[in-house]
Amino acid sequence: MTHEFRLIETNGVKIRAAVEGAGPLVVMAHGFPESWYSWRHQMKPLADAGFTACAIDVRGYGGSDKPHPVEAYAMKEIAADVAGVIGALSPGEPAVLIGHDWGAPIVWHTAVLHPDKVRAVAGLSVPYFGQPPVPVTQIIKAMYTDQGKFFYQAYFQDEGVAEAAFEKDVRGGLRKLYYAGGGESEAYWGGADKKHGDALLDGLPDPQPFPAWLSEADIDYFVGEFERSGFRGPLNRYRNFERDWAYMNTIADRVVHQPSLFIVGERDLVLKMFGGSFDTAVERMKENATDFRGAHLIPKIGHWTQQEAPEETNRLLLEWLRSL
Repeated sequence: MTHEFRLIETNGVKIRAAVEGAGPLVVMAHGFPESWYSWRHQMKPLADAGFTACAIDVRGYGGSDKPHPVEAYAMKEIAADVAGVIGALSPGEPAVLIGHDWGAPIVWHTAVLHPDKVRAVAGLSVPYFGQPPVPVTQIIKAMYTDQGKFFYQAYFQDEGVAEAAFEKDVRGGLRKLYYAGGGESEAYWGGADKKHGDALLDGLPDPQPFPAWLSEADIDYFVGEFERSGFRGPLNRYRNFERDWAYMNTIADRVVHQPSLFIVGERDLVLKMFGGSFDTAVERMKENATDFRGAHLIPKIGHWTQQEAPEETNRLLLEWLRSL
């Protein structure tokens, strides 16, 4: 059994989806800078377990449409894309959503904004904390920029800057970022020594050979996708914090009511990004998800959860899916 690509028209754009299997629909959303291919290890196990496995290219990536305006990448729009994919592939029936990195906030918010489309939701790496008291950009400014510290999300705010850096050497940039986020690295997408105003990729190691969880063929695939798509769409997601915050303030119920799950790597620095920990993430999840079914910390891996530890991730996901 192998996947087929489907091009799904939804919310004014076309979204490419890799689809495999038959049965209840499971839609997977990737993060930055990734692809549907980030879920390659999950497709067959989900299909073999009796599900329709669907891994999308989020708008701006790969084979999906890439609108130019920054506001086209607001959470409202991307959540509507996901809801449209569910409607196309599972008409009249809600789907299970699984997201990693930016894909996690995407599926959390899809569950909130389109509850009739989502029967359960799982986030990898990024927990759901509900609505912050101020836009994330203000939190970044207080914790990092005002202290003179480098933070990659602040670096991404200026249109064209990060795009030029990545597109100058797509392979080198991706290798550095993937390694910096992995369990073998002590780096944190720029490192503790960087100062505000520094460039993200400068000084990041590019190991030879790369850790075994990502093969040269895997890297080739990601490189090919970004050489064709560029980085503007992916980076525009980071430029919508104020817009997303204002929109979510208009939503009365921002709690995830569907059965939910959280999985994260022990060395994933997302947990520490805003001064937190695994335990604090779990407590915040319980406050913002009424049917929270559990949290799992996978030892010795970093940020790229389902790629660094595919077998354990699949075991946890399938155990949860069968319990629904």
